Amino acid sequence: METILNYFETIPSLHRGIIIVSGLLFFWIIEGIVPLFSFKYKKWKHAIPNIFFTITTILVNLPLAFLFLKSSDWVMENSFGILNWLPEIPLWLYTILGIFLIDFIGAYLPHLIEHKVKPLWMVHLVHHSDHNVDTTTANRHHPLESVIRYVFTLMGIFIIGTPIALVMLYQSLSVVATQFNHANIKLPKKLDNLLSYVIVSPDMHKVHHHYKLPYTDSNYGNIFSVWDRLFGTYMTLDSNKIIYGVDVFPDEKENSSIKHLLKQPFQKYKRPTIMPDNQD
Repeated sequence: METILNYFETIPSLHRGIIIVSGLLFFWIIEGIVPLFSFKYKKWKHAIPNIFFTITTILVNLPLAFLFLKSSDWVMENSFGILNWLPEIPLWLYTILGIFLIDFIGAYLPHLIEHKVKPLWMVHLVHHSDHNVDTTTANRHHPLESVIRYVFTLMGIFIIGTPIALVMLYQSLSVVATQFNHANIKLPKKLDNLLSYVIVSPDMHKVHHHYKLPYTDSNYGNIFSVWDRLFGTYMTLDSNKIIYGVDVFPDEKENSSIKHLLKQPFQKYKRPTIMPDNQD
């Protein structure tokens, strides 16, 4: 564990990029072998806006990582934050606890808030307006959302007292986890259900991308599924009933246009509709 943390403490930007690309390629290939849905779409054409937003996410986060480093250095030097206030614990437990807490403050919490606050939902809408969710959808986030998520992670560093090694390790795990749970892959039902008790499985997260409430406002987890189960935001829906997109922004052509997606947060808010109970 110490070797792993030492590596992520000084992980080069190139290596972080390789992790993103490698995960994307791996799940892209797996999607072709065991697809959940046989989408009638041009996969490469569909990937273009999603890859564009993956690049913008990287461009936003790389320079801001400097603040992560400075903040982490400060909390460690001043013994500030939850991890630094705990009695001495084994390194493996320290690492798991740190990742667990970052997942809550830096991922679950902002995701929940983005769905509840109208202006933030309009920013997050770019992610939900994909009509063919696959592994490339994982990093389909408007640049403004990248900044929002960054602020929450930065806040998490101070609250948790996180060293930079844990921050970089978490972000690397987070990228692969989201590529996995967005991937258009069909796992054996029992395996998917079993995984969903610990981590966010593909079937679990696909429910979140259903085009109507209340399913859109569920399953916010990023890596760990425990947060949804703990806070009552966990829901299930038969994968055969899932329709991707957002009901109040149904134009697939517009939702595939980079120019339109960049302007999407500034459109007029439209109240989502709720699916009747007899349709779930």
